[in-house]
Amino acid sequence: MRVVISGSAGLIGTALTQSLQREGAEVLRLVRRPATSAGEAQWDPLAGPGGLDPAVLSGTDAVVHLSGAPIASRRWTGSRKRDLRASRITSTTTLVTAMIAAQQPPAVLLSASAIGWYGDTGEHEVDESSPAGPGFLATLVRDWEAATRPASAAGIRVVNLRTGVVLSRRGGMLGTLLPLFRLGLGARLGTGRQYLSWIALADEVGAARFLLDHDEINGPVNLTAPHPVTNAEFTAALASTLRRPALLHVPAPLLRAGLGEVSSELLAGARVLPRTLERAGFAFQYPEVNAALAAELRSSRRYSDPSTLTVK
Repeated sequence: MRVVISGSAGLIGTALTQSLQREGAEVLRLVRRPATSAGEAQWDPLAGPGGLDPAVLSGTDAVVHLSGAPIASRRWTGSRKRDLRASRITSTTTLVTAMIAAQQPPAVLLSASAIGWYGDTGEHEVDESSPAGPGFLATLVRDWEAATRPASAAGIRVVNLRTGVVLSRRGGMLGTLLPLFRLGLGARLGTGRQYLSWIALADEVGAARFLLDHDEINGPVNLTAPHPVTNAEFTAALASTLRRPALLHVPAPLLRAGLGEVSSELLAGARVLPRTLERAGFAFQYPEVNAALAAELRSSRRYSDPSTLTVK
């Protein structure tokens, strides 16, 4: 199998690339800089049509599109919102245009998306059949997915990966929280009742691999564990796993003052269920958050133990 991946240097992209290569797949990584090896191809994701040579994609079995600027890394100023949209929507248009123009178009596109589609759903459970919610992030995700429609119209199987919070010690939310929780500074955010729909990195990669192989699946697919938890439950689970207290509370007004509009994503919640994956028979390695956290922390201790390292 020959797979082209954008965003291959990110948390998910790195893990997926390694997983595919271990199984003997040929991976071509799209990079913005000049290519330095046969496993790379240069593109300009913000160029729109013309930003990627269609010949790069011709004869490829699948494309996995994971590009996108981090959502919560800074305040949502007008400029930042434009960057977030361009990094997702324009890059998708660039890629889809090249796919359609390829002499032998790829058969499938797995395109990153997010559970931000649903907005704040409170305690109400939602799945792939639920409508888009209101707000900046929901609108962004709606337009992001819409940018893949020309590929579907051209006969390419498209799967929109509505990913939740990916748990990995190497980055993302968990990577940010671990140093604080290890110091005993774990804190509940706002009321703590808002739902967190999460997925272990191993299951994120496993689900992507599963979707590459299942030709009958297309459209939006929730990449979330089957048991979402509240912010308070997640805080307690992480503190318990680390054997540290988590007695602090960050009030909503303080979050809003410090983070601006971004705080709405921390104070809101969505109880998202992976109906499509479950109906297709995907088996989660870590359906429960305590087991997922324990596995990540065991892995962290293993890599930090000098006796496990091999010097070449």
